[in-house]
Amino acid sequence: MKDPLIRVTAMPADTNPYGGVFGGWLMSQMALGAGALASRVGKGKAAVVSASDFAFPGAMAVGDELSVYCEVAATGTTSLTITAEGIARERNGEATIAVSRGTFKFVLLDANDRPRAIAGADG
Repeated sequence: MKDPLIRVTAMPADTNPYGGVFGGWLMSQMALGAGALASRVGKGKAAVVSASDFAFPGAMAVGDELSVYCEVAATGTTSLTITAEGIARERNGEATIAVSRGTFKFVLLDANDRPRAIAGADG
């Protein structure tokens, strides 16, 4: 497995009213990881334009460490589609579980916040 784009520990403020880690927090962590990859691959500013296909196959607890793994799934002329997966590791051990996944589409932007071509993209 590749290195994670983000590692972060779930804190009490990251929970939903039922005491579990909030799905919205997981989504935001995945978006941060995907955005970091989009900026690296695109070599500049990238803005998320859509997010889809979210699933939460497992649950994580406060104190667990979330690692976000991302990869480029598709490349357009000015856009990147990136898949993200969140893997939780228990705080006091090595057990891991997949807790989230989703897809993000980014558009690369120039200095005037206008879409720009990805270096080497066809079109």
